[in-house]
Amino acid sequence: MPNKTLSAALVAALFTLIAAVLPAAAEVYGDGVDVDEATPILDIVADPDAFIGKTVRIEGTVLEVCPKKGCWIEVGAGGGTIQVKVEDDVIVFPASAKGRIANAQGEVEAIEMNRDRYVAWLGHVAEEKGEAFDAATADVGDGPYRIIRIRGTGASIE
Repeated sequence: MPNKTLSAALVAALFTLIAAVLPAAAEVYGDGVDVDEATPILDIVADPDAFIGKTVRIEGTVLEVCPKKGCWIEVGAGGGTIQVKVEDDVIVFPASAKGRIANAQGEVEAIEMNRDRYVAWLGHVAEEKGEAFDAATADVGDGPYRIIRIRGTGASIE
């Protein structure tokens, strides 16, 4: 009997070691990712007009996840960050995605806003994050007020 117990313990230890060394399978959301080449986030941020209306794939670290509905992730790489917004309740990113590597794809979009709408949007984002926001004292400059993001259709998170 002691040999069987030792053998079972060795087998369990071996499986644990293998699981720790092998990468976990990526979790797929929405339509997944099928664009072959990733576009650097910094390229999109530096010249968004070159990408508006184009389907791109980005890769980077998930910096933030929408805490209310999981309807967006903020992805960063190479000194740039961009939000990937998905349709509410269709794709839901888990809070556990934060700090993990994401590949996400979708169409780059620009949302033009006037000052009031932009301040309201900032208030909404602060509310989602549970942060204080005072629209009356918000320092948002003189504009233009434009949000560049990716309208996400799919992602994989490692």
